[in-house]
Amino acid sequence: MKNTIFYLLDNDTTRNGLTAVEQLVCELAAEKFRAGKRVLVACENEQQAIRLDEALWQRDVQAFVPHNLAGEGPRYGAPVELAWPERRGSTPRDILISLLPWFADFATAFLEVIDFVPDEASQKQLARERYKAYRVAGFHLTTATYTPPGTT
Repeated sequence: MKNTIFYLLDNDTTRNGLTAVEQLVCELAAEKFRAGKRVLVACENEQQAIRLDEALWQRDVQAFVPHNLAGEGPRYGAPVELAWPERRGSTPRDILISLLPWFADFATAFLEVIDFVPDEASQKQLARERYKAYRVAGFHLTTATYTPPGTT
Protein backbone atom coordinates (compact mmCIF):
# COMPACT_ATOMS: atom_id res chain seq x y z
CA MET A 1 0.00 0.00 0.00
CA LYS A 2 1.20 3.51 -0.81
CA ASN A 3 1.48 5.82 2.19
CA THR A 4 1.60 9.58 2.60
CA ILE A 5 2.29 11.34 5.86
CA PHE A 6 1.43 15.02 6.20
CA TYR A 7 3.40 16.90 8.85
CA LEU A 8 1.33 19.68 10.45
CA LEU A 9 3.49 22.66 11.35
CA ASP A 10 2.28 24.94 14.13
CA ASN A 11 4.45 27.91 13.12
CA ASP A 12 6.84 29.01 10.41
CA THR A 13 9.84 30.11 12.42
CA THR A 14 12.84 30.80 10.21
CA ARG A 15 16.14 29.62 11.68
CA ASN A 16 19.53 29.79 9.99
CA GLY A 17 17.81 30.94 6.78
CA LEU A 18 15.48 27.91 6.65
CA THR A 19 11.73 27.87 7.14
CA ALA A 20 10.23 25.39 9.61
CA VAL A 21 9.33 23.11 6.70
CA GLU A 22 12.87 23.23 5.30
CA GLN A 23 14.33 22.51 8.76
CA LEU A 24 12.09 19.46 9.04
CA VAL A 25 13.03 18.29 5.53
CA CYS A 26 16.71 18.22 6.53
CA GLU A 27 15.89 16.18 9.65
CA LEU A 28 13.64 13.76 7.76
CA ALA A 29 16.19 13.30 4.97
CA ALA A 30 18.84 12.48 7.59
CA GLU A 31 16.50 10.06 9.38
CA LYS A 32 15.55 8.25 6.18
CA PHE A 33 19.20 8.09 5.04
CA ARG A 34 20.19 6.50 8.39
CA ALA A 35 17.38 3.96 7.82
CA GLY A 36 19.02 2.99 4.51
CA LYS A 37 16.45 4.67 2.24
CA ARG A 38 17.10 6.59 -0.98
CA VAL A 39 15.26 9.91 -0.89
CA LEU A 40 14.13 12.41 -3.52
CA VAL A 41 13.41 15.89 -2.16
CA ALA A 42 11.18 17.68 -4.67
CA CYS A 43 11.86 21.38 -4.08
CA GLU A 44 9.62 24.19 -5.28
CA ASN A 45 12.48 25.85 -7.17
CA GLU A 46 16.24 25.85 -7.66
CA GLN A 47 16.81 28.46 -4.93
CA GLN A 48 15.12 26.24 -2.35
CA ALA A 49 17.19 23.24 -3.50
CA ILE A 50 20.39 25.27 -3.09
CA ARG A 51 19.33 26.41 0.42
CA LEU A 52 18.71 22.80 1.46
CA ASP A 53 21.98 21.71 -0.18
CA GLU A 54 23.89 24.28 1.89
CA ALA A 55 22.04 23.31 5.09
CA LEU A 56 22.84 19.63 4.58
CA TRP A 57 26.52 20.44 3.94
CA GLN A 58 26.69 22.45 7.18
CA ARG A 59 25.53 19.59 9.42
CA ASP A 60 27.97 18.19 11.98
CA VAL A 61 30.31 15.49 10.68
CA GLN A 62 28.48 12.81 12.70
CA ALA A 63 25.17 13.92 11.18
CA PHE A 64 26.40 14.19 7.58
CA VAL A 65 23.86 13.27 4.89
CA PRO A 66 25.33 12.27 1.50
CA HIS A 67 23.33 14.26 -1.03
CA ASN A 68 23.50 16.03 -4.35
CA LEU A 69 21.54 18.42 -6.52
CA ALA A 70 19.77 16.66 -9.39
CA GLY A 71 22.15 16.12 -12.30
CA GLU A 72 25.25 16.40 -10.11
CA GLY A 73 27.15 13.96 -7.94
CA PRO A 74 27.93 10.28 -8.52
CA ARG A 75 26.60 8.31 -11.48
CA TYR A 76 23.61 6.84 -9.64
CA GLY A 77 23.21 9.80 -7.31
CA ALA A 78 23.80 10.13 -3.60
CA PRO A 79 21.28 8.61 -1.16
CA VAL A 80 19.49 11.98 -0.96
CA GLU A 81 18.82 13.97 -4.11
CA LEU A 82 17.47 17.53 -4.29
CA ALA A 83 15.42 18.23 -7.42
CA TRP A 84 13.10 20.97 -8.68
CA PRO A 85 10.61 21.18 -11.56
CA GLU A 86 13.19 22.16 -14.19
CA ARG A 87 15.65 19.47 -13.05
CA ARG A 88 14.19 16.17 -11.99
CA GLY A 89 16.10 13.19 -10.70
CA SER A 90 16.30 10.09 -12.87
CA THR A 91 17.46 7.37 -10.48
CA PRO A 92 15.02 5.20 -8.51
CA ARG A 93 14.23 6.38 -4.98
CA ASP A 94 12.35 4.85 -2.05
CA ILE A 95 10.80 8.00 -0.60
CA LEU A 96 9.55 11.31 -1.96
CA ILE A 97 9.70 14.36 0.30
CA SER A 98 7.59 16.92 -1.51
CA LEU A 99 7.90 20.66 -1.01
CA LEU A 100 5.81 21.34 -4.10
CA PRO A 101 2.66 23.44 -3.61
CA TRP A 102 0.79 21.17 -6.03
CA PHE A 103 0.27 17.41 -6.28
CA ALA A 104 3.13 15.97 -8.32
CA ASP A 105 1.95 13.33 -10.80
CA PHE A 106 5.24 11.46 -10.35
CA ALA A 107 4.39 10.93 -6.65
CA THR A 108 2.42 7.85 -7.67
CA ALA A 109 5.75 6.14 -8.52
CA PHE A 110 6.65 6.12 -4.79
CA LEU A 111 5.42 3.83 -2.03
CA GLU A 112 6.13 6.48 0.61
CA VAL A 113 5.56 10.22 0.33
CA ILE A 114 6.11 12.93 2.93
CA ASP A 115 4.26 16.23 2.55
CA PHE A 116 3.59 19.23 4.76
CA VAL A 117 0.80 21.47 6.04
CA PRO A 118 2.36 24.87 6.80
CA ASP A 119 0.87 27.24 9.37
CA GLU A 120 -0.10 29.94 6.84
CA ALA A 121 -3.77 29.86 5.69
CA SER A 122 -3.26 29.93 1.90
CA GLN A 123 -0.60 27.22 2.16
CA LYS A 124 -2.98 25.12 4.27
CA GLN A 125 -5.56 25.31 1.49
CA LEU A 126 -3.01 24.08 -1.05
CA ALA A 127 -2.12 21.23 1.33
CA ARG A 128 -5.81 20.28 1.56
CA GLU A 129 -5.93 20.05 -2.24
CA ARG A 130 -2.83 17.82 -2.26
CA TYR A 131 -4.33 15.66 0.49
CA LYS A 132 -7.42 15.08 -1.65
CA ALA A 133 -5.26 14.26 -4.69
CA TYR A 134 -3.23 11.68 -2.74
CA ARG A 135 -6.45 10.08 -1.50
CA VAL A 136 -7.83 9.88 -5.06
CA ALA A 137 -4.51 8.34 -6.17
CA GLY A 138 -5.01 5.55 -3.63
CA PHE A 139 -2.56 6.57 -0.91
CA HIS A 140 -3.16 5.72 2.75
CA LEU A 141 -2.97 9.09 4.55
CA THR A 142 -1.76 9.94 8.04
CA THR A 143 -0.77 13.14 9.85
CA ALA A 144 1.85 14.05 12.43
CA THR A 145 2.58 17.28 14.28
CA TYR A 146 5.95 19.01 14.19
CA THR A 147 7.19 21.88 16.35
CA PRO A 148 10.63 23.24 15.40
CA PRO A 149 13.24 23.06 18.19
CA GLY A 150 13.42 26.15 20.36
CA THR A 151 9.86 27.34 19.63
CA THR A 152 8.02 25.80 22.59
